[in-house]
Amino acid sequence: MKDRVFSSPINKQFEFDETVASVFDDMLSRSIPFYTEVLNLVCELSLKYAAANSTVTDLGCSTANTLLAISKMTKFPLHLRGIDNSEAMCERARQKIKAYGAEIELINGDIMEQDFSASSVVIANYTFQFIRPPKRVELARKIYHSLDKGGVCIFSEKIIYENKALNKKMIDLYLAFKKLQGYSDFEIAQKRESLENVLVPYTENENIDMMKTAGFDEVVSVFKYANFATFLAIKT
Repeated sequence: MKDRVFSSPINKQFEFDETVASVFDDMLSRSIPFYTEVLNLVCELSLKYAAANSTVTDLGCSTANTLLAISKMTKFPLHLRGIDNSEAMCERARQKIKAYGAEIELINGDIMEQDFSASSVVIANYTFQFIRPPKRVELARKIYHSLDKGGVCIFSEKIIYENKALNKKMIDLYLAFKKLQGYSDFEIAQKRESLENVLVPYTENENIDMMKTAGFDEVVSVFKYANFATFLAIKT
């Protein structure tokens, strides 16, 4: 279904409700540059670090696109686990998992409260940005302690730049991208307003420092385009 959520006036903050869940896959592909390429990169990296019969956990798994892709790509047995606090997203994920006949454990719950220990890989795509900043290091530490030795956290985020002029240019590039995807100026403005104080991006360095503060030995960006980046954090 095509994303038309913000084509009419919205008077509430953004939330992952049924309205958003019903069009979320289209929203992702039209709102995130190189979405498919980044998803494939995350899956390929996950399979390079995951050991056979280990657990791959996706935090904020939404409709389970990443876990379903890993399920299709893997050549060895894995326990795939997704956690999301939106019941509407989980219901969409359940339907897709059933349709594809995949074996994926799905948990509807708060990632700050759920146990996801003994993971070889933890994925958090566009998840930290929706966690209140004072809680982010706490989540990063929880991820670090949940990972097996040699495990990794792969996460993607919308980012900002410290240089205000550069940041403005990157935002302009992103707005042009969204227009090319068919979004109107009104839809773009509506969504931006609804996300105010809900999605709070960090700089690239702030994301790296956050993970190092949590204990990760090495944190690198493995993909970046304009104001989006994907990171690999390694626990040695």
